[in-house]
Amino acid sequence: MSVDSKKDQIKGKTNQAVGKASGDDTKELKGKVQDSLGKAKDKVDETVEKASKKINDKLDSDKE
Repeated sequence: MSVDSKKDQIKGKTNQAVGKASGDDTKELKGKVQDSLGKAKDKVDETVEKASKKINDKLDSDKE
């Protein structure tokens, strides 16, 4: 989990709460988008880590 993705999620949840409390649908929607962006970044990071591990494991086993 990267700092950027967590930051996006926190900012998104904050904007959602502010938008909901103030009745600002645009701000609430922006918060939902930011939160989703943060979650998507997390998924990308996880996928990259898994792929890197598989590639490294394969390269290590080929050396033996």
